[in-house]
Amino acid sequence: MSERRAPGHRADREGRPVGRRALLIGGAAVGLGAVGYAARDEMARTWWKVPGVDRPRREGEVDHPGAEWVPASEANWRRADRPYDYTVDRVVIHVIQGSYEVALKVFQDPAHGAATHYVVRTSDGHVAQLVRELDVAYHAGNRAYNERSIGIEHEGFVDRADTLTDATYRASAELTAGICDRYGLPRDREHIVGHVEVPGTDHTDPGPHWDWERYLRMVRDVPVRRT
Repeated sequence: MSERRAPGHRADREGRPVGRRALLIGGAAVGLGAVGYAARDEMARTWWKVPGVDRPRREGEVDHPGAEWVPASEANWRRADRPYDYTVDRVVIHVIQGSYEVALKVFQDPAHGAATHYVVRTSDGHVAQLVRELDVAYHAGNRAYNERSIGIEHEGFVDRADTLTDATYRASAELTAGICDRYGLPRDREHIVGHVEVPGTDHTDPGPHWDWERYLRMVRDVPVRRT
């Protein structure tokens, strides 16, 4: 039996429904003729600006179960539709060089110019989400890495091992494991990197006291989540 569709509903050549976003982007590309493909590629990254297109987000919604929504200033990130417009293939680990409270304050300051997706508190491993994973946070100091990665800040100091607690590692490991599962990433050092490893960075975090062996073991020990 053929599938019924509402009047005016369109499908592609394989019979799959074509959404409003695809029609808008594809139609605009056709109308631009020779430059259509380039225009379509650019519009794929800015589709949410088109009037009447629903944004795939709800106020206060989080990606990590149990996280607290503490929105960063909109000046410190930009809207996107990842992983459909940019492939997510990295988790970038940061250490704040300060307190959890300071991190939240500066990421909510529009003059700061940066924010991560998540901040992990040292005392109890509490996780705050400041930017949705589908959006691009300015956290890596490298545009390509910002577009391809999700950033996690950890309360603490790179030169003080005592600020990296068991609660920090456990909460962060669960967070990173969930991110890897959502985007089909191996839980390894190629896909989980430190800020210091981002090309062109002048940062040294997470620093010499970040125990990568322990951390990766804990990430791998988190049960795989099936979605």
